[in-house]
Amino acid sequence: MSRGTATTAKEAVTASSTSVRERILDTAAELFYQEGVRAVGVDLVVERSGVAKTSLYRHFTTKDDLVAAVLERDDANYWADWDKTATRHRNAPKDELTAHLNWIARDIAAPKYRGCPFLNVATEFPAPDHPARVVALRHKVELRRRLGTLAKQIGVARPDNLANQIALLIDGAYVYGQLANKEAAQPLVPAALALISVADNVG
Repeated sequence: MSRGTATTAKEAVTASSTSVRERILDTAAELFYQEGVRAVGVDLVVERSGVAKTSLYRHFTTKDDLVAAVLERDDANYWADWDKTATRHRNAPKDELTAHLNWIARDIAAPKYRGCPFLNVATEFPAPDHPARVVALRHKVELRRRLGTLAKQIGVARPDNLANQIALLIDGAYVYGQLANKEAAQPLVPAALALISVADNVG
């Protein structure tokens, strides 16, 4: 076997392994989100994803590791969307914040919306050292940090206070959107703009 053939074979194995891992994550993400993490066993993930149980445990040592990996991917996707929006509104922080809130509101209005996955997992796993809860907390801390940066760029007198208020507004919309109808998040943008207006007038 030539070096080129050996390399191609190795790449094929790596690609296959990645495909299996992604299939497991796709299946677990859908089940965990729609049914709840505790309600979904590893056997169901194996059955729906069409992989062997040994394959699942080759990639994820425990169910907790799988849950954390699902959230890690959700986290990466969330910030990828955030960064794309930020790029479109460079040097216009108020417009950027409004755009972020608009896509959050659209997500909440989606037909299959069942709450914020990070809040859902944090509710199911209250132990502070649970791997998935650690990811959820890190996500919310990062959200608060990014909101703080935008608040400072907007130039309000008390940016940390505004960032806290908007973070609470977002999480409130996530929760209320799960309980109420799909129009529940419509006030998100006007409410945030009202907070900014008040913050602008605070000396």
